[in-house]
Amino acid sequence: MSPDPISTSDLLRRLYDYTLVGNGPEVLDLTRQGLQDGLGPETLLYEALIPALEEVGARFERGDFFVPEMLIAGKAMAGALEILRPLLAETGAQTIGKIVIGTVKGDVHDIGKNLVNIMFEGAGFQVIDLGVQVAPEKFVAAVQEHRPDIVGFSAFLTTTMPMFKANINALAKAGLRDQVIVMVGGAPVTQEYADVVGADGYAADASAAVVRAKELLAMRRAAALA
Repeated sequence: MSPDPISTSDLLRRLYDYTLVGNGPEVLDLTRQGLQDGLGPETLLYEALIPALEEVGARFERGDFFVPEMLIAGKAMAGALEILRPLLAETGAQTIGKIVIGTVKGDVHDIGKNLVNIMFEGAGFQVIDLGVQVAPEKFVAAVQEHRPDIVGFSAFLTTTMPMFKANINALAKAGLRDQVIVMVGGAPVTQEYADVVGADGYAADASAAVVRAKELLAMRRAAALA
């Protein structure tokens, strides 16, 4: 990258472009340069990084981008978030919601879940990732501890999908079911299956998951105010 000074608008445009194509080193350089130039972490996040990831999601929906492009862009953004996260915490930037997420017991697949995490973080959510092979009691304990708005269950195998129901039953038994929005997802999961197990939301991919989560959150908050 040239050492010449660049304007704020040019820096933000470049940051957007490099995030879109998943150029991690350039994204890191521009993030650091933006901070050095006095730009706030929120400016970099909301005027370049998040719009880029939203565009990645839109291109994925249209079939112009595929999973590898989403992963590469997500990884580039994750690098920038490593730098920005502590700074955002210092400024007291409001998160739009909190999500506890994990891959269900018996399942060790996490690529999809990790991509969902990045998309949620990028959209302004606080993400608590419980990892893989997460037993129902671990989800219950995390909901009790963190009091999230949403709990997300991920499954990649048809054989582990019944854990959705086991997890929801465990939340109900602990008296927590009505306190959280339950979202499910993963390669073999369908809207029909989500409905059968009693989940509140389902999304076919990471970008759709964020959109759905925001809708569910808005509906819940509106109902609480009513």
